[in-house]
Amino acid sequence: MTPPLSTPSLLPLLLVAFNICFSLAASNSIYESFVQCLKTRSNSSDNISDIVYSHSNATYETVLEQYIRNARFNTSSTPKPVIIITPLTESHVSAAVICSNNIGFQLRIRSGGHDFEGVSYVSDQPFFILDMFNLRSISINMADQSVWVQSGATLGELYYRIWEKSRIYGFPAGVCPTVGVGGHISGAGYGNMVRKYGLSVDYVVDAKIVDVNGNILDRKAMGEDLFWAIRGGGGASFGVILAFNIKLVEVPEMVTVFKLERTLEQNATDVVYKWQSVAPTTDDNLFMRMLVQPVTLNKQKTIKISIMALYLGDVNSVVPLLAEDFPELGLVTEDCFEMSWIESALWWASFGKGTSPTVLLDRESYHVKFMKRKSDYVKTPISKDGLQWLLKKMIELEEPGLVFNPYGGKMNEIKETETPFPHRAGNLFKIQYSINWKDMGIEADKRSRNLVNRLHSYMTSFVSKNPRSAYLNYRDLDIGITKNWSYQEGKVYGESYFNGNFERLVDVKTAVDPPNFFRNEQSIPPRSIPPSTSKAWNKSKPYVMIILFMAIGII
Repeated sequence: MTPPLSTPSLLPLLLVAFNICFSLAASNSIYESFVQCLKTRSNSSDNISDIVYSHSNATYETVLEQYIRNARFNTSSTPKPVIIITPLTESHVSAAVICSNNIGFQLRIRSGGHDFEGVSYVSDQPFFILDMFNLRSISINMADQSVWVQSGATLGELYYRIWEKSRIYGFPAGVCPTVGVGGHISGAGYGNMVRKYGLSVDYVVDAKIVDVNGNILDRKAMGEDLFWAIRGGGGASFGVILAFNIKLVEVPEMVTVFKLERTLEQNATDVVYKWQSVAPTTDDNLFMRMLVQPVTLNKQKTIKISIMALYLGDVNSVVPLLAEDFPELGLVTEDCFEMSWIESALWWASFGKGTSPTVLLDRESYHVKFMKRKSDYVKTPISKDGLQWLLKKMIELEEPGLVFNPYGGKMNEIKETETPFPHRAGNLFKIQYSINWKDMGIEADKRSRNLVNRLHSYMTSFVSKNPRSAYLNYRDLDIGITKNWSYQEGKVYGESYFNGNFERLVDVKTAVDPPNFFRNEQSIPPRSIPPSTSKAWNKSKPYVMIILFMAIGII
C-alpha cells in the first residue's frame, strides 16, 4: 500500500503542477475567456483570435522569440507568457488592458525587446505579453517638422521615413536601428546628437497612451503630470504608450564621421585622460563616443580604445578643431569621412559603405547574444593614476568593457526637473558596462555577470554617489527589485534612475494607476499598496486551483 504523501513530498508535485497549469489554462478557459472579452471590447471584432497566441498555437514560439534581444531570456527555463497579444488597432490595446485586468493577469508591454533585463517579456508571475510590433505607423508633417510615430516602430524605420521626406532633418535618438520607439523614448532616449540637441524626450510635444481603465488619452486628456512622467520615467509604469508626436531637428546636408583606435602602447591612457575634459566641453556639434576594451594583440594583453565620432559639419572644420582641443588624438583629414546624415546612421550601425538605407527597415538585423549591461555617471575627471589602475584591472578581468558617452552642450542647458531624466548639468559622461558571451548555461551566466560586477565595483570611487546614479534604458536589476510592489523597495532603484524626480513619479503613479496594474520588477510604485494589487492572483486563483487539483488527481 502506498503511504500517504507527506507535506514535504507533496510540495514538489504542487510546484510542478503549478508550473504546467497556466499552459493548460491558456489553451482552454483563460484563452477563450480572454478572446471573448476582446471581441466584446474591441471596435473591430473580426479575426480577434488571429492576434492572440496561446501555447497551443503553432506560431506561439516564433512570435515570442521574434523580439527577444538578449539570449539570457530565451532558454527552456525562462518563464513564458500564458498569452501573447499582437494588437492591430488602438482599440485592441484598450481592450487588452481591460481584459487582462478583468481576468487578473499581469501585462508586460514590448515595443522592441531591447530592454537589457527582459522585463517586457519575462515575469516570475503568470503574465500576458502585449507586443506592439504591428503598431508602427509613421506620419510625417514637413510643414511643421513633426512626426506621429507609433510605439512599435523601430528607430531604423523612423530614420528611413524621415530621410524619404527630407535630407536636412533628423531626430536625436539611438544608434541601434532595431530598438523600439516606445521603450526608447519613454525611457528618455539619447544618441550621437545628444550634445547638440539633448534627449529624444526633449522633442516630444504630444503622446497617446492607454490608461489603466482602457481610456485612450492624448496630452490634453492625460494632463501635464502624466505627460511629464512618460517622457523619461518609463511608460510601462503608467499605461501603454501608443504613439509619440515628436519634432524633428535640423542636420547639415553633409556630416563627418571618424573612428580612431589606440592601444596602451600608443598613448591610450593619455587619450582617455584628455578625452574626459575635451569630449564634454568641445564644440556642441561634435560627439565622441569612446570604447575601452581589454584585448590580446600579438599574444600580449593590453587595452584598446576606440573613439567613434559624429560631427555636424565638414572635415575642414573638425580637423583643426581637434588639432587645437585634442592634439593627443592626432586626427587628420584622411581619418574622416563626409556623408549624409542617413549614411551616418548606417555607419554608426556598422553597415558597410554603399549599403542602401532600406536596410534600416529590416527589423531582424540584430544578432542576439548573451549579455549584461550596467551604467554609471561621472561628474569629475578620473585622475591619470586612477585610470592606470583601472585599465590594469580591466586587463586582469579580460572580458568586460566600458563605453563612455560625453554630455555637456545642450544637456547643460535643460533643468533636471524638466523631464524625469535628471542626469543633465554636472555630468561629464555616462558609462555603459558591457559583457557578451556565447556559452549557454548557469555557470557561464554566473561567471560573466560576476566579471562585469567586479568592474562595476572597481569604479565605485570614480562615479556619482548618494545616489549612485544609473540610466533607466540600461536597465540593471542588480540595483534592486520590488517583490511586494512597495514604495520602500521602489525607492532603492527609483532614486538611482531618477534622483529627486522619483518622488514626483510616485505621485503621478498613485494618481493614475492606484491599483498598480502596470508593474514590473523596477516599475514606479504607488505610495501605498492597495488591496487590489493582489487582484491578479485572486482572479486567476480559480483557474489555477482547478487545474492544479486535476493535475494531482484530487478531482
